[in-house]
Amino acid sequence: MSLNLRTLAAPLLQHQAPSGAFPACPTFSQYPYSWLRDSTFIAYALDRAGEHAAAGRYYRWAAQTIAGRAEQVANLVALRRRGDAIPEHAFLPCRFALDGESLDDGWPNFQLDGYGQWLWGLAEHLRLQGIHALPQEFRPGVEVTLTYLKTFWREPCYDCWEEFPYRWHTSTLASLYAGVQAMQPFVPGLEPFSAAIHAFIREHLVQGGQLVKFAGHPDVDASLLWVGVPFGVLSVDDPVYVQTVQAIEQTLLRGGVHRYARDTYYGGGSWVLLTAWLGWVYIRQGRHEEAQALLAWVRAQDHGDGLSEQTTDGLLNPLYLDYWRGQWGESARPLLWSHAMHLILEAEVAAHASPTPGVFS
Repeated sequence: MSLNLRTLAAPLLQHQAPSGAFPACPTFSQYPYSWLRDSTFIAYALDRAGEHAAAGRYYRWAAQTIAGRAEQVANLVALRRRGDAIPEHAFLPCRFALDGESLDDGWPNFQLDGYGQWLWGLAEHLRLQGIHALPQEFRPGVEVTLTYLKTFWREPCYDCWEEFPYRWHTSTLASLYAGVQAMQPFVPGLEPFSAAIHAFIREHLVQGGQLVKFAGHPDVDASLLWVGVPFGVLSVDDPVYVQTVQAIEQTLLRGGVHRYARDTYYGGGSWVLLTAWLGWVYIRQGRHEEAQALLAWVRAQDHGDGLSEQTTDGLLNPLYLDYWRGQWGESARPLLWSHAMHLILEAEVAAHASPTPGVFS
């Protein structure tokens, strides 16, 4: 079955705000806002589909939004240099209103991964268009982001699932490494910074020959896939990465891919975006049949109303499902990040398949 990538991009384009921002989910009570994390992969998926103009609108929005917080970052840097305590709400937001304004609603705020990811995504956006110099319109946002990350990258923070504060998370550090590394062709002098992050990961976030969820914790998390694909901290054939993928398969692959073994959010279901992510890894490892099987599973999750955040198949901790439904309703649908990862996996499968005229465009 062939799918047109621009057709798959339609739900993403449909929900892009006039500002250029993307809501995580337009219909879920907690998600009508823009996270740099979700939105960067949405924009990357659009770039993979050839929708560069829409992706560019997002990156301009992100750059302007972050550049507008230059004074806030300068104040944070001054506080850290003086050794003053910084309350969580004082850090840069993890999510924004679609017009770029901050949200004062008590959401877990100090999350660094999105700030690295948007740098990585911007570099990919430019690379895919053959642009080799950083356009001036992006420079202030990039500079503010790098100043912020240089000051706070070694700070424990919330992870990509907005849990477990005050820990050093592998997927967060991988995101920062990817962003700094991706900016090196555009911003001189970043090599020591990316090398320091890489060394920290190798020294503190590998246990028993594999990556771990966070420092001092032996379990794996599906977000560890990001370390190899697409962030390139380790190659896909590095023994540490290979062993990590094997551990994820053994503990978290049950039809779809779950986040981590003790997950209780909506009962700990399988996540559509993570299942697509493992398929992306399989493609890069040359495991094409296994990638096709996961792609078939992802496709089957769309019942006509979009892809959800997670499914109720094979819940790890089903006792918690009714609790979360009572709090916020059914799991978010359509989750734009899920749609983005489906598109990315379709693009990867197509790119690595035998050329067939008329299939994918």
